[in-house]
Amino acid sequence: MSDIQHLVERYLATWNERDATARRAAVDALWAEHGRYTDPLADAEGRDAIDATIAAVQAQFPDFVFRPGGPVDAHHNLARFTWELGPADGEPLVVGFDVAVLDDSGRIESVHGFLDKVPSA
Repeated sequence: MSDIQHLVERYLATWNERDATARRAAVDALWAEHGRYTDPLADAEGRDAIDATIAAVQAQFPDFVFRPGGPVDAHHNLARFTWELGPADGEPLVVGFDVAVLDDSGRIESVHGFLDKVPSA
């Protein structure tokens, strides 16, 4: 379980990485070549699209950080976890729930994201 916990921590750190080169290196290390990220607002297939999706979220929320919202629950090649997005020292503006599917090498094959709390328009 600690390997999965560490993988999820690295995954969230990738969403916080502002240096484009370092972020892309993290995406390449974590994601399978044809990985797919899907949530209600995005559907990104492949490392290029996943990296671009992360950059777009960072542009939309430039002063916010992702952090774990609780423990990681995992079995077989699946992990589910809650995350929060907000100011580093404040209440989260967005709360989500992701399910990650890992391939046989331990890389992320897909992430299925759900948004539990979003700001009102």
